[in-house]
Amino acid sequence: MLIETPDCPLVAELCPSPNHGERIGCAAPDMILLHYTGAPSGEQRAAWLADPGGQALAWLINPAASVSAHYVVHEDGRIVQLVSEARRAWHAGLASWRGATDINSCSIGIEIVNLGHEAGLPDFPPAQVAAVIALCKSAMARQGIAPKRVLAHSDVAPGRKVDPGERFPWDALARDGVGLWTPEAQAAPNGRVYREGDEGQPVRALQAMFAMFGYGVQMTGVFDAQTKAVVEAFQRHWRRSRIDGIADASTLATLRDLIAASGVSHSAGV
Repeated sequence: MLIETPDCPLVAELCPSPNHGERIGCAAPDMILLHYTGAPSGEQRAAWLADPGGQALAWLINPAASVSAHYVVHEDGRIVQLVSEARRAWHAGLASWRGATDINSCSIGIEIVNLGHEAGLPDFPPAQVAAVIALCKSAMARQGIAPKRVLAHSDVAPGRKVDPGERFPWDALARDGVGLWTPEAQAAPNGRVYREGDEGQPVRALQAMFAMFGYGVQMTGVFDAQTKAVVEAFQRHWRRSRIDGIADASTLATLRDLIAASGVSHSAGV
């Protein structure tokens, strides 16, 4: 079942991908997941560097790739649709958020053409950002998706994915009602700091706060590699001034502010 009609009036072109299936346990998407296309290493790299948008499209419609997304947004703001929003595109992989583990079934995937971290994470052009905002707002209005359900691939797959990265302008999206945002909190003097290797009830409470917000983290009471990856993912999206996997006072205060902004009550005691 290849797409024949765009879901969004902003779509400039259809480029049907065969890589999709039925949504499972979810009648309609309630999340938008933002990615960057990146660029592979090895023999294909030169071609991707020369034409990142064209190479990304070719990959996302290749049956052998077994990956896809609903939309691709080019650097000039041109929007291409590959998969109907009614269908389950294959873009999230192994992922989780707020207890859901089949993120492909509950989400719309948007690939943003950008060469990614291995190429120095180029800035996202204003026309591209404007197109992403407009596309998200259209999907949110049509599907009834809440702003806080617009997330990064790195949020649902900490330690495995880092896109769309710390240079993606989440604050600009939030000003237009897309995504959850709060100003980065300043670190308090002598504030608590948690880092890899720490153990005990305070670490368990820290993990509980991240889990309450949405991250898939186990409450072990040990600040392990999994917990560090979650902290890094949070920082990459919401505390971008330093991404080090250390839960310092600024990170904790920003997390508390976001939990409050999201409407989730907490009493974790961190």
